[in-house]
Amino acid sequence: MGFLPRKRSKRHRGRVRTWPKDNPSQPVHLTAFLGYKAGMTHILREVHRIALKQSKREEVEAVTIIDTPPVIVVGLVGYIHTIRGLRSFKTIFAEHLSDECKRRFYKNWYKSKKKAFTKYSKKWQDEKGKKQLDKDFILMKKYCSVIRVIVHSQMRLVPFRQKKAHIMEVQLNGGSISDKVDWAKERLEQAVPVSAVFSQDEIIDVIGVTKGHGFKGVTSRWHTKKLPRKTHKGLRKVACIGAWHPARVAYTIARAGQKGYQHRTDINKKVYRIGKGVHMQDGKVVYNNASTNYDASQKSITPMGGFPRYGEVNNDYVMLKGCVPGAKKRVLTLRKSLLVHTSRKSKEDIELKFIDTTSKFGHGCFQTAQEKRAFMGPLKKDVLKKLQEPLPEEA
Repeated sequence: MGFLPRKRSKRHRGRVRTWPKDNPSQPVHLTAFLGYKAGMTHILREVHRIALKQSKREEVEAVTIIDTPPVIVVGLVGYIHTIRGLRSFKTIFAEHLSDECKRRFYKNWYKSKKKAFTKYSKKWQDEKGKKQLDKDFILMKKYCSVIRVIVHSQMRLVPFRQKKAHIMEVQLNGGSISDKVDWAKERLEQAVPVSAVFSQDEIIDVIGVTKGHGFKGVTSRWHTKKLPRKTHKGLRKVACIGAWHPARVAYTIARAGQKGYQHRTDINKKVYRIGKGVHMQDGKVVYNNASTNYDASQKSITPMGGFPRYGEVNNDYVMLKGCVPGAKKRVLTLRKSLLVHTSRKSKEDIELKFIDTTSKFGHGCFQTAQEKRAFMGPLKKDVLKKLQEPLPEEA
């Protein structure tokens, strides 16, 4: 009953309703990040938990891969405390905003004149505007009690048709207000990677909108018991929907309606790995973000044939234990936990022995393309490909 009414979410992106408690003794850091659900796989690891039967035994666990390209800081907002809660005091945007960010401010980008922020950006160029901005930064340091940065995702780095970036405010925690404003000012127009926000073995929360299932009956929506086989006019129903009086149906009665596409917060998800994206090293492209100390084969986290209904993951990624809300490609908000974790389970060090990268579309049995070629030998399609290649011209 805690989730009533079960209706479609107003927003597509998960909204952070509560931020972690600020601790000025810590360095300044972001408390949330944006990611895209790519898919699931499984891993093999050794359990290292004292006084547990399974300790030092191997365990296979399901994990979710979240694609997390770096976010771009494009502004900051200062809030002051009032008797009615927080009130925004000042908002400052960066001088240059990318088109994917500007698209978010338009309903119809191609028909528009694309003039968003053209006048505002001139503030950063003339002396009068610079003085005003410096004054705003000083006022923020003097009066504000909460500082949040405006960040946007980079849609060109993910395999979607969508070009409009997702924008959100992320609270800065740690340090004094002056430190926070300086931190945000330094990072305007800069990219912040996920490794600067979360760390290995950390417990985090995932906020998102669940997978939609449309209009469903009571059996599917509320898991009510089906009626006996010979029931008149159907058996996937609720037999009694309340007493004669009061002469209305109470909200607690299971009824047919919308199932799924609801805003949910999944708490206490353990980070098993923060993988580095495909990158250049010594002039070579490195694809080894799914290798472990026990499994030395050079392989990428993208399974054979790509993640179904997603594609390839070439950016930094976060591997979380278990499942998370939402369909593939759904934007998710990853937030630092609100709780102080002290249990042995949350303190456990995770060392992965093996990450599965077989095809997730059917019964895959090869981890890499090289392994498949070595086992299968030359295939017909490889021979045809060689025949179609033009011969080198003789000098």
